[in-house]
Amino acid sequence: MTLDNIPKETNARIVAVHTPGTGRLRLMEMGIVPDAVVRVINSAPLGDPLHIFVKNYHLALRREDARSVHVTLCDK
Repeated sequence: MTLDNIPKETNARIVAVHTPGTGRLRLMEMGIVPDAVVRVINSAPLGDPLHIFVKNYHLALRREDARSVHVTLCDK
């Protein structure tokens, strides 16, 4: 499952980031790293960007970038 497909307000754990080159480094610098817990808060009216919560801060992430982040759903 990818980050852009998880339901709103559901916790997920990042498994892997599959973006080539500097895009992967950019995401990892923002806290999108394996084993981090992430939650989609909302999405913009037209669906892009996503409002996510990771490592105690809020982040706007393009849906295209969210598709490259593989996650598993967490137990509450």
